[in-house]
Amino acid sequence: MEQLEQVQLTASHWVFLLVILAIFVSIGFRKGVIVPSIVGIFLLGLLAEPQHEGPLNQVIFAVQVVFRALLNAGTELFDIMLVIALMVAMLKSLQSQGADRLMVAPMKKLMVGPWTAFFVLGVTMYVAAAFFWPTPAVALVGTVLIPVAMQVGLPAIGAAMAVNLFGHGMALSADPIIQGASRLTASAAGIETTTLVPYTLLFSVVVGVVAITLACLNLRRDMRSGVLEAPKGDEVFAPRSAGAAAVCTDTVKEEVEPEAGPYARIFAVAVPVILIGIAGLMIYRALFLPDQAIRGGGATALLGGTATVLLVLSSFASHGHHALDGISSYTREGFFFAIKIFAPIIPIAGFFFLGHPGHSAEVIGAGAAGFLFDIGHNIGHYIDGNIFLLTFGMAFIGLLSGMDGSGFSGLPLVGSLSGALGTAADVDIHVLAALGQVAAIFAGGGTLAAWAFGVAADAGIAGVSPAALVRRNFVPVISGIVVASLLAVFLLM
Repeated sequence: MEQLEQVQLTASHWVFLLVILAIFVSIGFRKGVIVPSIVGIFLLGLLAEPQHEGPLNQVIFAVQVVFRALLNAGTELFDIMLVIALMVAMLKSLQSQGADRLMVAPMKKLMVGPWTAFFVLGVTMYVAAAFFWPTPAVALVGTVLIPVAMQVGLPAIGAAMAVNLFGHGMALSADPIIQGASRLTASAAGIETTTLVPYTLLFSVVVGVVAITLACLNLRRDMRSGVLEAPKGDEVFAPRSAGAAAVCTDTVKEEVEPEAGPYARIFAVAVPVILIGIAGLMIYRALFLPDQAIRGGGATALLGGTATVLLVLSSFASHGHHALDGISSYTREGFFFAIKIFAPIIPIAGFFFLGHPGHSAEVIGAGAAGFLFDIGHNIGHYIDGNIFLLTFGMAFIGLLSGMDGSGFSGLPLVGSLSGALGTAADVDIHVLAALGQVAAIFAGGGTLAAWAFGVAADAGIAGVSPAALVRRNFVPVISGIVVASLLAVFLLM
């Protein structure tokens, strides 16, 4: 590794490091990390160079830095928030005419036994989660397919593991279509989202395949030994209220499923065909027509615009001329869902984005240091090319940061650290960032934290305990992350 001169650390650098330690302590005690993040931003503004005339002016500047940091993070993330809101709004409009049930109903025919049920349930969840986001997708897939899976002999805990590992594990950690997770990580690391996604996809598949294989072996063993029994007829249920909880946790009430509208079958076919066609087009152009490739913001805009058009058409199909009024409720629900996910993340991202020189200069002013990058630059001298320590350390930080139950709140941290340490150690930042992202989301996005919303939604819709689901997931998921870390070591050598 090429030895570079160490950066002279200032008081601001040490404050940045102390705030990170405070965030880790908060995570360890399962407390929120928004307050430490905002305090950190304020202190960095207070210590900013050059100093303004008089203490009052410096305090005013620090307060302004807090707002600008939040605005910078919100600007970076708003397009992802918008596309998620539009996708959820479109799904709600499909639900109003019963098209959502028809859309996944054909998968029932493939469920002829417990193991086909497990994989049909899981793969359907993966595809739905990639396009609609896992939490709304579990309401769509779970309410229709879980009762069928249980009827053919799959225990409830097996159904929960299928939707959980495929949806809130593999699909959310890779986020191959919407790319909200990858955008957050890449922004903090100072790299392009499109170059990060192939690595997140690779590591998510590795962790997922290992975890799902071990989970199936454990299920098979316990089913054969009688520890887990096939559900009896009176235990098979249609968990509508759990499905409602998966979309909105504030008000859960039993609702009568709407009758299929006259255009429901058309939309049940058209929506998946159109969305899968768009995904296929993006993949085809990326591989064979790179000069016409639809990437990054262009891909987000195509998905968001398509969701908007489908939302309008579906609303008119459901309500006719009343759609002029009805569409506002779907849009409101979509934005409520997106904001509920990203609102706690924006202050955290606002702090960690200051670790990157580009964001720091945007918020604090020209010449501002990239605090975490400077710290990582100096740490790189002590790592001295120890790729094994660097890789497993990033996986551990990802797991630890995910223990707050969000998964996403740790992405600015793993992104910033990957950019800082990867640059200092002269290794591929994409590998480190992707590994940290996959570990953080598998942990906190919804497979290892019993208090995570993903675990609660998946367990609730299958009628099992979140703690029982986490216990089943623990060894398979940790084993998958260890294998992915070894693969990362190989890629970095």
